[in-house]
Amino acid sequence: MAAITRAYEESGAAEVQPRRDYPPYRSSLLRHPTKDLQHADPEGVELWAPCFGERDVDPLEADLTVQHGGEPIGERMVVTGRVLDGEGRPVRRQLVEVWQANAGGRYVHKRDQHPAPLDPNFTGVGRCITDDDGTYRFTTIKPGPYPWRNHHNAWRPAHIHFSLFGTDFTQRVVTQMYFPGDPLFALDPIYQSIVDPRARERLVATYDHELTQHEWATGYRWDVVLTGSLRTPLEGDLDVERTEDEEAAR
Repeated sequence: MAAITRAYEESGAAEVQPRRDYPPYRSSLLRHPTKDLQHADPEGVELWAPCFGERDVDPLEADLTVQHGGEPIGERMVVTGRVLDGEGRPVRRQLVEVWQANAGGRYVHKRDQHPAPLDPNFTGVGRCITDDDGTYRFTTIKPGPYPWRNHHNAWRPAHIHFSLFGTDFTQRVVTQMYFPGDPLFALDPIYQSIVDPRARERLVATYDHELTQHEWATGYRWDVVLTGSLRTPLEGDLDVERTEDEEAAR
């Protein structure tokens, strides 16, 4: 990874999105497109795709700590920010979905069998609609890092997956939000596949002490910029990296 970063810095180029063919991220060699994509009629796709609206989203869905009968284990936190276009204008009434591992670094998924405990009071999924200022807000538990089988002793930094649907299902984008100061950043091929360090930093939230609530929850802010030179790096289909990468590494 260090050699790839040095070559990028010496090239003088500007790359702000992840490389789809990034050898240290082993399954990227198998998963990135090698043929022309199959073309589809967008209107036809939407006849079969889910349809979301503000009336379908309950405000309680944004609180991942109250979805079960008891308190989940871990550091309670508030994550908030704005969804913006390239000119800094708010993207209103945008569906934002999140999913994440629990405090032990485990997903509620049958193919996630790494030896960390499941939390019966934490499923790790939520959604909300941005307000008139483009703001989203979630209450959740800080996720733990987890092992994956990309290479020996490989661990993913703690992160939360974000999905935004645009104005219709075919515009969906997926990315990940990380936490400041994580020692695993330098060792993670997914994070490092964004070879521009300034672009990588756009994926890292900021701790906000004003947002932090006394004796209740820590606070983090993270904005999503959809267009322009400061666009948030998007990670395509990396929302399924856990299961697909484990299969590729076997």
